[in-house]
Amino acid sequence: MNRKYTRLKLKMLLLVIAGSAIAGGVGLFLMQVLVDGALQDPFAQGFVWAACTLFGQSREGALEAYQLYIRNNKQEIMAVCLMVLMLVAFYIAMGRFTKWLDQIRTATRRVVEESEEPVCLPKELSPLEEDLNAIRQQLREREGAARESEQRKQDLIAFLAHDLKTPLTSVVGYLTLLRDTPELDHERRAKYTGIALDKAERLEELLGEFFDITRMDLGSETGQMEPIQLSMLLEQLADEFYPLFSEKELACSVEIEHHLVVLGDPDKLARVFDNVLRNAVNYSVRGGRVEIHAARSEERAEIVIRNEGLEIPERELANIFRKFYRLDAARSSRTGGAGLGLAIAKEIVELHGGTIRAESNGRFTSFIISLPLYQG
Repeated sequence: MNRKYTRLKLKMLLLVIAGSAIAGGVGLFLMQVLVDGALQDPFAQGFVWAACTLFGQSREGALEAYQLYIRNNKQEIMAVCLMVLMLVAFYIAMGRFTKWLDQIRTATRRVVEESEEPVCLPKELSPLEEDLNAIRQQLREREGAARESEQRKQDLIAFLAHDLKTPLTSVVGYLTLLRDTPELDHERRAKYTGIALDKAERLEELLGEFFDITRMDLGSETGQMEPIQLSMLLEQLADEFYPLFSEKELACSVEIEHHLVVLGDPDKLARVFDNVLRNAVNYSVRGGRVEIHAARSEERAEIVIRNEGLEIPERELANIFRKFYRLDAARSSRTGGAGLGLAIAKEIVELHGGTIRAESNGRFTSFIISLPLYQG
């Protein structure tokens, strides 16, 4: 920081030196020319004339006063004059300092203004100019992110309104049909009941995500941390997802290294893999593949969940972990929820000291989760 303002300090030092030199030069001039030099006699004659004319002194009295007050005290008088000159020089130098302050004040106002013009300051204040422009850029980026987030929330509300209305209409319709048509045969009644239940479960899922949006109760801490057999957890989740794989005719392959132990909150880590697997199912093509790999990588466990489906554009890969973000392809009522699943997964993983990222090569989309292994 001190090195940043070297130019400013040198400029201030030069102003002080210049002011002192000018004051000293003027003082020396007055001493050598006016008091003891070529102008000494005219100055003395002028003093005598003023004393005689203006104050009615005799010539002898005026000469005596000149000797008493001027000649005998010339060192003191020159010291006072030099001090006055130094104060004047300092005041002029302070004018330059206050000008810099005014320029800084104007620049700080521009930081929060809507103007697109960058902050400009003199060369001496270039480090401050860089800092203010950086702050200004950060403020613009945060404002843009806030507007984008607000727009996503508004879009999300519109999507949810549609998504909630669709299954709710189906539930009401089929239950009304069951109530008003008592003569339905058992097979058709079971079919309509199943459809109504499926729509009600979808409605429950959307409502759950909606409450996550309004609540986001993950906080900044995990729950009870304990050693977790990650291998068993992943195998169990793969078995639990078998009905969803079958429904979409997906082939699932599991390659999990044994004895992978991590320290964490079992419920929250289970939610991470549940969210990622659910995402893999939703975006897989019918008849495609889902692969689950887990292995040791130095002192970390690396879990890869890969699904065969539509490519995610590279520009979207960094956005899919953001809250309320949904790909355009996820806006149907059957795919994608409220856009929180991956954001929640990312938050939980990071709370456990891990990382999560996504890759897409046109055929397969992979989610790579890295967690520190338990060293107990």
